[in-house]
Amino acid sequence: MVTSSKFVNVECADCGNKQAVFNKPATVVKCSVCGAVLAEPVGGIARFSGKVLGALDA
Repeated sequence: MVTSSKFVNVECADCGNKQAVFNKPATVVKCSVCGAVLAEPVGGIARFSGKVLGALDA
């Protein structure tokens, strides 16, 4: 079974921290260093505030 759900690396626009984020979050995801919003749920997918660096390998 192939799913479109995955984790992606996102770089925080405020502090530059790189963090793994689920691409279909149910809640707002904040940077673990500075607390800035990295992703927010919109229609079942994420709207990313930081720069998406790529998907993580399984």
